[in-house]
Amino acid sequence: MLNLKKLLFKDAMPAHLSADVRTALESWRAMPAPALDEVHFHTRYVVVEITSSGVNSESDQLLSIAATSVRQSTILPDDAFFVDLAGQGEDAAALDRQLVAFLQFVGKCPVVTYHVSYVSGFLQRALRERLGVDFQAQWVDLAWLLPAMFSDRGSSIMPLDHWIEVFGFDAGNGRRSAMENTLMLARIFQMLLVRAVGKQIDTAAQLLDESRASTFLRRTH
Repeated sequence: MLNLKKLLFKDAMPAHLSADVRTALESWRAMPAPALDEVHFHTRYVVVEITSSGVNSESDQLLSIAATSVRQSTILPDDAFFVDLAGQGEDAAALDRQLVAFLQFVGKCPVVTYHVSYVSGFLQRALRERLGVDFQAQWVDLAWLLPAMFSDRGSSIMPLDHWIEVFGFDAGNGRRSAMENTLMLARIFQMLLVRAVGKQIDTAAQLLDESRASTFLRRTH
């Protein structure tokens, strides 16, 4: 009975949601999942970065979300998303609209980030508490996948700056914003896609499998 109740009320909409947010949320839920057996060139990947007030997703606050897409192996500057959640203040309705806008931006596409456990933890909490959404994306974790794909350049979990240096990108000086980090991750992801094709990892489904395998193997060995 408990499992049936959980199934029935999973992703139920909280009572506080406005009509427009409810409509947008229904629209997101109705979005079709992409065909993951398509080659990378035909797959829209969404690269996501966040900022937070700390590293504990259960007690610290999500401050901002930045995202951009990679499609046809190209970073699309017109297909980007950024929201400063800290700037929403006490306007809970505005926060709900920004979060559902993020969901609509992502759709059901594979999501790329660095350290999935950190990023997904904050997103899941915010989306669950404000929208009642159990956000279970198809994640690609660059933190674990890069050492697996470029073992000649780093065989263990490394800070993001290590890979920025490895690929010779100019990251500038000082602390980077969430969007700057997102664009840097997108550029690194482009390099990873080239390497993936060289290893005959040609589709999104294969890349997701490889990401899950690299995470599991490196955490258990």
